[in-house]
Amino acid sequence: MSNFIPEGGIWLNTQRPEWNDANNALVGNGVSMVTLYYLRRFLSFFKLILEKSAHDTIKISNEMVEFYHTIRENLIKFEPLLTGKLTNSDRKNFLDAAGQSAAEYRNQIYNNGFWGKKRTHSMAGLKKFVDVSLKFIDHSIDANKRADNLYHAYNLMTIENDKEVSISYLSEMLEGQVAVLSAGYLSSKEALKVLDSLKNSALFRQDQYSYILYPNKALPKFLEKNTISQEVVAQSELLTKLIAANDTQIIKKDCNDNYHFNGNFKNAGDLDAALQLLLNSTYENLVQTEKKYIIQVFEDVFNHKSFTGRSGTFYGYEGLGSIYWHMVSKLQLAVQECCLKAIEEKESAETIGQLLEHYYEINEGIGVHKSPVLYGAFPTDPYSHTPAGKGAQQPGMTGQVKEDILSRFGELGVFVKFGKLFFNPCLLRKNEFLTEPKTFDYIDVNLKSKSIDLNSNSICFTYCQIPVIYTISNQKKLTVYYVNSLSETFDSVIIDEKISKKIFERTGEISKIVVQIVASDLK
Repeated sequence: MSNFIPEGGIWLNTQRPEWNDANNALVGNGVSMVTLYYLRRFLSFFKLILEKSAHDTIKISNEMVEFYHTIRENLIKFEPLLTGKLTNSDRKNFLDAAGQSAAEYRNQIYNNGFWGKKRTHSMAGLKKFVDVSLKFIDHSIDANKRADNLYHAYNLMTIENDKEVSISYLSEMLEGQVAVLSAGYLSSKEALKVLDSLKNSALFRQDQYSYILYPNKALPKFLEKNTISQEVVAQSELLTKLIAANDTQIIKKDCNDNYHFNGNFKNAGDLDAALQLLLNSTYENLVQTEKKYIIQVFEDVFNHKSFTGRSGTFYGYEGLGSIYWHMVSKLQLAVQECCLKAIEEKESAETIGQLLEHYYEINEGIGVHKSPVLYGAFPTDPYSHTPAGKGAQQPGMTGQVKEDILSRFGELGVFVKFGKLFFNPCLLRKNEFLTEPKTFDYIDVNLKSKSIDLNSNSICFTYCQIPVIYTISNQKKLTVYYVNSLSETFDSVIIDEKISKKIFERTGEISKIVVQIVASDLK
């Protein structure tokens, strides 16, 4: 929270953007709402742990206690500002206080190291820190909702002067929508609005029925770059006189009557140095008067501040027009969480149905069931991305596999709560059940090849290398079968903690689990 800028996100001054390293050029000016969305998820989870803790006090290193205290008190001090929109001066005051605390902590550690001693701190104080942090985060999430119901992903901070810091916005990004859906902050109806808007946004790619990372755009051609309009030049007496004198130190007029900055300038610093040299000429007064204006024109022409990195210039990899499949799978998992939340909170059948529709559309778009012609490769092989106008590129398994496995277990309805394994396939579709008998082959916990004969209207998978068989029935029931031919039946779909522990530890005592599912629970 020491790098938190209210209504902006986490300032990227000591860290990179989150998942997408194609945005690495944002470091410095960038502010990450994506990081803040995930921080919100973590703090909500951490809050539950604190509430269940029996401890009244905890021990923290001396240095961290001082740092933590100043950050917490800073949050409490500025909490009254959360009643409305913050001003740029409010934002600067908050940032100064938080930054000073972080600077003092870093200086202490860099110069003196840790003392090696700990101090006792109250759990109540830590709970207060989490609560007030969540208030600031939630306020910033609300402030970053766009008019189209999407949410900002990465923003830009500008130090306007000694007393003000402003926030400006970049274009929409898929990563931002995934993160805000994962944050656990939105209601089911709000999540549905995000997904509806996402489907109708510039991020949706109709040909692959999936989502690109950011809106595609046509980059300016070489001759279109570094061009200053005649109107802008006319407003500067200095630039006008330099052109009339054919002095090309700062600006040059080409044969088409277009104006360009000196091609040797790499950045505003080079321009500033060139203007400094003019102070020793007849242009001295004009330089002093117009220096700020000319540097601003330079920044407006090149807009270096908004350069995100590879994401804004490449056409492959995580570049323009590309579907990056890992992020699509992250979207699918986030939407699944929203579906499960809506079901748990007993939202209307209409809301749940529309969320599920988005979920399965995203799943179909990922491609395992696509034709090789459409996918551009064998659809069961892993590829990292699909650029515009091409098939799948860059073969190899990415982190996508993690989200896909989690999503599949969610579809199958396999959950663990309070140490108990239970089954609630509320997202599973009936058309996935067998229509005719088949044999299921698997490897058991002893690494031996086994097989099970399955009937129609059943489905089988393994969990901790134990076969789990779903059968369609008129009542919910669960039977655990042991290798010693004994069995144990439960009049629910929850396995007690003792047996669940045996499953998790792969003791080899259990041969299979048969779960009877009511057909009306399936989709």
